[in-house]
Amino acid sequence: MTRRAAAKLGLGTAQFGLDYGVSNSRGRLSDGEAATVMQVAAMAGVGLVDTAADYGDAESLLGRILPRPNPFRLVTKTAPVSLGVDAVEARARASLQKLGASSADALLVRCGADLLGADGTALWNRLKRLKDEGLFAKIGVAAQADDDHLGLACRFKPDLMQLPASLLDQRLIQGGVLGEIAARGIEVHLRSIFLQGLLFLPRDGLPAGLAGAGPRLSRIRRTLAEAGADPLQAALTFALSRPEASAVVVGVTSAAELRAVLAAAAAPAPDLDWGALALDHAVALDPERWAAA
Repeated sequence: MTRRAAAKLGLGTAQFGLDYGVSNSRGRLSDGEAATVMQVAAMAGVGLVDTAADYGDAESLLGRILPRPNPFRLVTKTAPVSLGVDAVEARARASLQKLGASSADALLVRCGADLLGADGTALWNRLKRLKDEGLFAKIGVAAQADDDHLGLACRFKPDLMQLPASLLDQRLIQGGVLGEIAARGIEVHLRSIFLQGLLFLPRDGLPAGLAGAGPRLSRIRRTLAEAGADPLQAALTFALSRPEASAVVVGVTSAAELRAVLAAAAAPAPDLDWGALALDHAVALDPERWAAA
């Protein structure tokens, strides 16, 4: 994998502070394993590290294990606005302290709903003040699947939007939203490209409420196999090839997984009809609904 290609990859760190992901059987990373992951990422030329106030003690751990000098662009996210705008600002400043950084590349509102509520304008103005102070080079929003993505882009004109899109979840692409946001000059980062590992789970390993998606997922995996592409390679190739996106954020639970991601991203791109591989199953495309399904 060339360093130019690796630079488009971002390392998500939810697993550094939380037991996160339906296909994550390892749980939270140990401090030692997290440090090895960071070393592998730095050596490969991975471009950014993505974290959040909500990710347990991930920011504090990163502050202890980030290489010095830090080669990564740092992106973090706000605390919930329900705590109050002053508390959000205080937590954003604390994020930098925890990370051992005087500034970071971006601060993102944790979800679109925080901006669209009663305190949304005050919250955005506070983020603009932090940007003007030089603490964050960019401000934006980490939008959720059910947010009004284009509405957020038009109303707040963020520098950056982190958006959920994947081989399975192509709604923002097929609807033209991703392209329209990028055309407005907004930097786009893709996340949830593995949809919490849904593409990797065997049919008998699906959450009970997703049984209805099983036949379609099996057909998608069979199509990939017939094209000589494994699911990891296909998911990465799909996301990295999107011209709208300047970064693709992936989460791993070990250094071995990161090495596998780097190897899969370096493999020749499979010849696939990407649009034909999209999943049309409302519950399966929304991990927040899996437990209740």
